[in-house]
Amino acid sequence: MTLAYDGSGFSGWAAQPGRLTVQGALEEALEMLFRRPVRTAVAGRTDAGVHARGQVVHFDITPAEYAGLPRGKDIAPDVALLRRVRGVVSRLRGTVVVHDAGVAAPGFDARFSALWRRYSYRIADGEERWDPLTRNDTLWHATHLDEDALNAEARAVEGRHDFLTFCKPRERATTIRTLESFRFARGDDGILVAHLRADAFCHNMVRTLIGAALMVGDGRQPPGWVGERLGERVRDAKTYLAAPHPLVLEEVAYPQDDDVAHRASLTRARRKPHDVSARRGSGS
Repeated sequence: MTLAYDGSGFSGWAAQPGRLTVQGALEEALEMLFRRPVRTAVAGRTDAGVHARGQVVHFDITPAEYAGLPRGKDIAPDVALLRRVRGVVSRLRGTVVVHDAGVAAPGFDARFSALWRRYSYRIADGEERWDPLTRNDTLWHATHLDEDALNAEARAVEGRHDFLTFCKPRERATTIRTLESFRFARGDDGILVAHLRADAFCHNMVRTLIGAALMVGDGRQPPGWVGERLGERVRDAKTYLAAPHPLVLEEVAYPQDDDVAHRASLTRARRKPHDVSARRGSGS
């Protein structure tokens, strides 16, 4: 299932007791349809306030449950599922939109089968670019940012590295990632948009990379500082976490159906520290 959401009113993706979350709302909808709890797995667990245009989830139902979705109507089960889920989540007033649903290939896993995730981050640098109509998805930065300086810092951290400096480590999880691309581009409207693509992102990784680049882009830190921080491999008081509301999960890519199970198996295998290299470019 592919869905989009405005994360402004949610306490992130992951279900939490007593809090409105995207996962909680979606699983509540599925429970209403199947009359039992249905647990979802997600491609990327977004934080509170973070949005998504191309989030992907999977969940398990029985063949009988799938076949019974049309309830006697002459429509395909996946069409019936899509219509009914959309009907239930409509109570969220358009903050969650389900785009499509269907049977996944054998062995598919929304998280572990993914080849890469792509995020964007919007920045309005200077009061003349502040638009109250886009304040929920754009960072208002008080001073002008040097686009060339930002891109120099971004290029310095592309490739396969241990991103411990820019991650909030999780227990028994590696901080080694391949950052395939990281760039800033200013649109015709003057808004700077950061684009980041990686095989996967650690917790807080995008926001801390953005925050570090901003420190150089506005002159608070010297050129080369982001690369130096990467090499230190330590999360400390110098780690700056950029605001969550401009961050959007744009897209998740998967291999062909006959390779999704193999990809999931490879991804689950823990990355080893000696795999890190200075090599840059695409691939995981």
